[in-house]
Amino acid sequence: MKKQYLILGLLLGCVYYAQAQFTLDGEFRPRTEYRHGFGNLIADDADAGFGISTRARLNAGYSSESYKVYLSLQDIMVWGENRQILPYDQNNSFAIFQAWAELNLGSGWSTKLGRQVLSYDDQRILGGLDWAQQGRNHDAALLKYKKDKFALDIAFAFNQDYSHPTGFVNVGTAYNTTGLFSYKTMQMAHLSKAWDKFSGSLLFLNNGFQEFDDTDAPDGTSSLQTFGTHLNYKGGSFGVAANAYLQTGARQGEVDVKGAYLLGLDLTFKASSKVGLGAGLEIISGNDADAGETGAFFPLYGTNHKFNGLMDYFYVGNHANSVGLFDIHVSANFKLSETSSLVVKALNFSGEQDLPSGDNALGTELDLVFKKQFKGYALVMGYSQMFAADGMYELKGMSEDVAASGQNWAWAMLVIKPKFIN
Repeated sequence: MKKQYLILGLLLGCVYYAQAQFTLDGEFRPRTEYRHGFGNLIADDADAGFGISTRARLNAGYSSESYKVYLSLQDIMVWGENRQILPYDQNNSFAIFQAWAELNLGSGWSTKLGRQVLSYDDQRILGGLDWAQQGRNHDAALLKYKKDKFALDIAFAFNQDYSHPTGFVNVGTAYNTTGLFSYKTMQMAHLSKAWDKFSGSLLFLNNGFQEFDDTDAPDGTSSLQTFGTHLNYKGGSFGVAANAYLQTGARQGEVDVKGAYLLGLDLTFKASSKVGLGAGLEIISGNDADAGETGAFFPLYGTNHKFNGLMDYFYVGNHANSVGLFDIHVSANFKLSETSSLVVKALNFSGEQDLPSGDNALGTELDLVFKKQFKGYALVMGYSQMFAADGMYELKGMSEDVAASGQNWAWAMLVIKPKFIN
C-alpha cells in the first residue's frame, strides 16, 4: 500500500509543475451481473450467480516535444470481497494497467516502451479487451512509423516471471507463467494503409511458448505464427469488412498447428438516420488433425467478447482445440434519441466439424444492448438468451434433461470518466 500512495503522490505533485502538458483523468465503472448460463450451460438445480464489480482507474499522461509518458493505475473491486476493517485488499487486484514512454525519433518514427495496450483493426487478433474489468495489456517494445495514411508497427517482447525478492535471477530464463496463451517471446509487425473509401492491413505475429521436459526443466519453446489481413470498405450507406487469418507452427504443449484458419465477412447498411442494419458470418477451423496435431484456430489476444455472442460460449478462455465454429449473425442498431440507442443481434452457431454424435448444430443466441448517455456519464444495460441445440449439450458435457430450460444473462453498467486535468 505504501507504494500505491507514493505513486499517487507523485502523480498529483506533477500538477504544480506541468499543467500545460499534464493530463489526469479517471474511470469509475461498476457493473451488476445476473448469470444464469453465462459462459457455459447451467444446470437446472443450480442457483444463478449474482454480483457487483467495480473498475476504478486513474490515468496520468505527460507530453513534450521529444517524448510522452503515460501511467494507468487500476483496481478491480468485487463488492463485499473484504471483511470489515481488513487492513489490506484480500483480492490483491491493484495493478499498473499501463506504464509506457514514447520517444519521438523524428521523420515519422517513434518508439513506445513498457506496459501498453496493443489494439489493431477490429481487435480480432490483438485488442484491448475493454469489456473485461481487468482489460488486456502487453509488456513490449514497439517501433512505430507513420506517414500520411500509411502506418507500420513492429513489436518485440521477452517475458519473465522472476520470483526472487530482488527481482533478479542469475541462472536461466525459464518462464513458468502458463495458461490463456501466455507467451515467453513475441514478435509482431502490423502494416496498414488507408484510401478514400478503402483501408487494409497485414498482420504477422509470432509467439514463443515455454516448454518443460518430464523433470519440469525448461526445454526450449514452441513457436506459433499467426498472419493475415483485415479489409474495410465504406461507400455511402454501405460497408463491408473482412478478415482472413492463418495459423501454423506449434502451440503450448508442442502441439503442431496445421491448416488452421479464420475467415470473416460483415456487411453493414445504414437504412436511415436512425436505423443501421448488419449481417455477417465467421468460420473458425476446428481440430480435424491427428494426435499431436491440431487444425484448430484460436484468436489469441483479441477482444473475443466482441465476437461470437456476448454470452462468451466460444474462445473466451474456452473452446480451444475444439470443433471450430460457423457463426451466422444479423443485427440492427436503433438510434432511439440523441442520447440513447438499442442494439439487437441474433447469432446462429454450428461446429465447423461434426461432434462425435455426427451433430454440429449448437444453437442460437439473442443479444440486446441499451445505452443511455447522460451529462457526464453513461448507463449501459444488456440481456442475452441462449437457445441451445442438441450439439451444445454434447459440446459442453451436459445433458438436456439436466440443463436449465432457460440460459440467460443480464447486466447493467455505469460508466463515469472524469477529466481532472485536461
